[in-house]
Amino acid sequence: SIAMNPILGAIDLFWVNQMGNPLAVAGQAAGAQAFSTASVLTIVLTSVSLQQVAKAAAKDDKEGLQDTVCATFFIGGLVALLGTPFFFFKSNLILGTIMEKGSPAMQFAKPYLLIRSLALYFTMICTLAPASFRGIQDTKTPVIVAFVALIINAILDPILIFTFGMGLSGAAIATVIAEIVAAITYLVILRKKGMVRVRKIFSIPAWDRIEPFLKGGSLLQLRGIAINLTFLMVTRVTQSIDKTGVAAAAHALAIQTFQVGAVVLFGLSLVAQFVIPNEMIETNDEKTGRKAGGFTAARAVVNRLMSWGFILGTLLGLFQLAILPIMQKSTPMVEVRKAARIPSLLASFYQIFNGLVFIGEGIMIATENYLQLSISTVIATGGCLWALNTLPQRYGLAGVWLSFGVWNMIRLVGVLIHQQFTGRLAPRNLAKTASIQDKS
Repeated sequence: SIAMNPILGAIDLFWVNQMGNPLAVAGQAAGAQAFSTASVLTIVLTSVSLQQVAKAAAKDDKEGLQDTVCATFFIGGLVALLGTPFFFFKSNLILGTIMEKGSPAMQFAKPYLLIRSLALYFTMICTLAPASFRGIQDTKTPVIVAFVALIINAILDPILIFTFGMGLSGAAIATVIAEIVAAITYLVILRKKGMVRVRKIFSIPAWDRIEPFLKGGSLLQLRGIAINLTFLMVTRVTQSIDKTGVAAAAHALAIQTFQVGAVVLFGLSLVAQFVIPNEMIETNDEKTGRKAGGFTAARAVVNRLMSWGFILGTLLGLFQLAILPIMQKSTPMVEVRKAARIPSLLASFYQIFNGLVFIGEGIMIATENYLQLSISTVIATGGCLWALNTLPQRYGLAGVWLSFGVWNMIRLVGVLIHQQFTGRLAPRNLAKTASIQDKS
């Protein structure tokens, strides 16, 4: 289900590339990045919601599960209520953080952002609902709903862009329609499963349901801001490399190459977020009398996930290299293909350690080590911003992707420190826990 959004983005990028105008591709990239600033809060909501739903499901607390899902949608609704007019009336201000004043791509970016902003509430539902399903270990429903949305978008893109001559605005409208259909479908299914009540979605939740979002959310919010700042600055630097839009179009193509593998690794990160909290809860089998779960068992799961992260990261990097010629054919612009080659190679190489980074950070969230995760991300962002200030001046777009490498390597160091020394499931902390239990 995680793969559906990047696939949808790849379909949009393919059809926008067929317009033969690199400025249109650059405008779409800028508009999409500006719109994704709303994800600063959704990152927090999905992470905390997934964990709380998983805990409620493990305890078979149906009322608590429903309250958590409805609280998530209520907060998401508030974000949309504030965000929609802000995007609509302050679009120049938002895009100004990404694009230089007078950028020729602005004529494409602004309409795209305005159209997408009108459906922010439905975007929020499409982002938050899958976390609720994953929390109860239902991974099929989000796949089916996302696939339907993908098909709708794929059909509407060429019709609206070319048949009706709407250009990039047509791509935005196609995405909006697909998201509205998906959001309504999610709500209907959640209601049938008893996971939401319409009245609760629009009612202020009880304090005990909001408190986890505030406690964990305040720390994860810092991480979200750091991630968003990183991508904003990457987009800004990319947009400023040239005025033709070639660098920005090539960057968008490299991002699509990167996401081929990243979506799988990010999916494993989400698996960690709901599997590990369940495994940490020690239970007794009524029939055999044997104990299951607990911190030691959770550590074994951590080790398996990290091993899979490294193996899959390496395989996915090789897979990206293999399909690179196919990805390059998605644009008819030769200059864009040429500019995207080195960044795409770097994107493939980074997957080797991205598996460890993504899954390791998912484990940090699962074990509620929010502070260390946020500090690690902020330090990584500082390193990336330093690199963005120096490397692109010497290496152009390749320098931007080298800066990505700096960002991810620093995050990897943070993951390893957590795994081995500071985390709740680190070997020395497990030994302390076992010692305390033996004494008691």
